[in-house]
Amino acid sequence: MTRGKFIKGISKTPSWQIADSEVTPASVFAARRRILKSIGVGSIAASIPGYVQAGLFDLFGDNPPAFATRPLQSVANQQFQAADEHTPYDKVIRHNNFYEFGTGKQDPYVNAQQLKVNPWQLQIEGMVDKPLTLDYDALFAKIPLEQRTYRFRCVEAWSMVIPWVGFPLASLLKLVGVQPSAKYVAFETLFDPEQMPGQRNRLMGGGIHYPYVEGLRLDEAMNELAFLAVGLYDQTLSPQSGAPIRLVVPWKYGFKSIKSIVKIRLLDKQPPTSWNQLAPQEYGFYANVNPQVDHPRWSQASERRIASGGLLSAARIDTQLFNGYGEQVADLYRDLDLRKFY
Repeated sequence: MTRGKFIKGISKTPSWQIADSEVTPASVFAARRRILKSIGVGSIAASIPGYVQAGLFDLFGDNPPAFATRPLQSVANQQFQAADEHTPYDKVIRHNNFYEFGTGKQDPYVNAQQLKVNPWQLQIEGMVDKPLTLDYDALFAKIPLEQRTYRFRCVEAWSMVIPWVGFPLASLLKLVGVQPSAKYVAFETLFDPEQMPGQRNRLMGGGIHYPYVEGLRLDEAMNELAFLAVGLYDQTLSPQSGAPIRLVVPWKYGFKSIKSIVKIRLLDKQPPTSWNQLAPQEYGFYANVNPQVDHPRWSQASERRIASGGLLSAARIDTQLFNGYGEQVADLYRDLDLRKFY
């Protein structure tokens, strides 16, 4: 199967497509969350870089998680098809930032498995002509699904390549009818301290004021790359990956790709965003991947690409402006000072 955009019967490869050489192999694996303890490094795990922790889990097996994903049926809208090998699934679901379940990279895998994602309601409201509430089943049926493989760059300077299944954010916004006065799109994560321990313990939750919120300019949200994912690897999302629906904006740092969304609002003013509220000197509203603008505490010039190998396998590569998607998004920021509006 080849990947491309089909126009009047002609397959046109999109310029943002991931080259085969950039995408690392998928692997089949079992859960391994006892590994650090079993090899006697549990007490010093916090001092081990996250990408090294991810490699450690390649060495041993463990019981599978309690949460069971389900296969997604064939993609209905296959404008973008990928037959490439992908970043290992075990790394994707085990190496996460989801502070509602703890600040450690393995915490979401350990603590999120009992999250109830069905029933679910996603509300789209605000400056729209037709406010809409989607239940769990509608997330998979209201708009045709497609598969896209995107580079994913964390602000912590690690990265992955992930095959997502979902639909363009623009398709949902067109469905509800955006009013002319709307300028921004705001997103909100589920607030449920009973299920999300980080929300009831601010120390465990990284000091964030919950619920977690994010936002985009309307033109960013309408860009063809902005994506609402309901699955990866042709499976529904696991809780730690943002089940049942999350945002994916591949030209921005990962914290913009808000997980487990329950509300989308169209607004005429810039909405607050969680990390910008917590540390505005470190995390701006835009959060565009930019190797020339360092985080105050580390360089953004390069990144660790988490791959399929074992211990210490993450290769360091140069970071690309807009994570390599400049052709699609650079015009959005033509008149913007990317150092001031970071």
